[in-house]
Amino acid sequence: MCVEDRISNFSDHILCHILSFLPIKEAVRTSIISTKWRNLFASISIIEFDGDLLRRLTDRNIDSFKNFVDRLLKFPDQVSLDCFRLHDGISSWNDGISSWNDGDHDFDVSGWICAALCRGVKEIDLKLYNLGDVPPDVPPVLFTCHSLVNLTLDAVGSKIEVRSDVCLGNLKTFYLIESVFVCDSINRLISNCHVLEDLAFMYCSVANASELNIQSDIVRVYPLGNMKSLEKAQIYIWFGSEANAAHLYQGICNIRSLTLQISKEIFPTSRLPIFYNLNELEFCGDICSVKFLHCVPNLKKLILKYLNYAGTQWKGLCIEIPSCLSFHLKEIEIEIPRIDTHMIEMVSYLLDNAMVLERLIIISTDRLTTTTEKRKVRNQLLQLLKSSKKCLIVIL
Repeated sequence: MCVEDRISNFSDHILCHILSFLPIKEAVRTSIISTKWRNLFASISIIEFDGDLLRRLTDRNIDSFKNFVDRLLKFPDQVSLDCFRLHDGISSWNDGISSWNDGDHDFDVSGWICAALCRGVKEIDLKLYNLGDVPPDVPPVLFTCHSLVNLTLDAVGSKIEVRSDVCLGNLKTFYLIESVFVCDSINRLISNCHVLEDLAFMYCSVANASELNIQSDIVRVYPLGNMKSLEKAQIYIWFGSEANAAHLYQGICNIRSLTLQISKEIFPTSRLPIFYNLNELEFCGDICSVKFLHCVPNLKKLILKYLNYAGTQWKGLCIEIPSCLSFHLKEIEIEIPRIDTHMIEMVSYLLDNAMVLERLIIISTDRLTTTTEKRKVRNQLLQLLKSSKKCLIVIL
């Protein structure tokens, strides 16, 4: 009985789109189906090389693999790329890290990145333990590509020195992890990402400069007035001054989602802007007072992750109730090491004033608390008065 091959009747564009969802190895295998399929894999729009693929390469097939990548990325007249992803991997618990850029195999990682950029790639995701510096190891054209919409650089110890001609005019999401900015590179970089919506610098630092280090040890004055398009930010501040932290908030006051971890020594008590657009706030630290809630009048979701204790700034400090509690706040999640009187005081204040609250989740991370103690605290919390009758209280 003859079975009709309906899939092969699809256009090349649709077939290439289907192949983009397969691992690169499986996509290549389709070339043996028929003459029509022979070269389709070379036109896929999502290219991903991960650590698992790297571990499977041997001395016998490594040269043929290099030729294959050259054909896949560098041949002219190919379709534009949606995504180029290159991830290192861990071989095993005793073999350590397996890296594309370790120098042993002489992979042309910089050339691969350039080829992806030349093909108008929209997303680049690099997780490389030996990425190198920008420049010379990583092409500086990475920061002048107008097609890029999403960029993730997870590059342990890499130094990034951005040239004056940097321009990422269409970049909306930028994640940078464990890298070092040289001189005023951070200033140049952010100033030329005009439509940035989601920004995260995790465990990064600044060398030989006095600019801002958003998620590292020092926070200094940096003009962030051009970040009006930013919608989501993750900011971790451990050291610095209250004035400089307040200056940072001024530059991001239009965001919709904020994750903030800040030490109590520099938690601002004044000069805070009003975050009119902020809908979601995740606060990690030991100080978050009622005063701060006055700065987020339209907040709908609040997550509080206390490292040690809840503090004592929740009662009797403000006569006026924050408007977010009265009109907008619907979900609160509190994570705390131990449930004590300060925490009960905080929950009591929130329940008493959150008029439209729909759900309150309390998570205790203290494993030393006995079952009896937890039951006692649970009963105490459930007996607190609620302004919102439809509020569900969940205690974990």
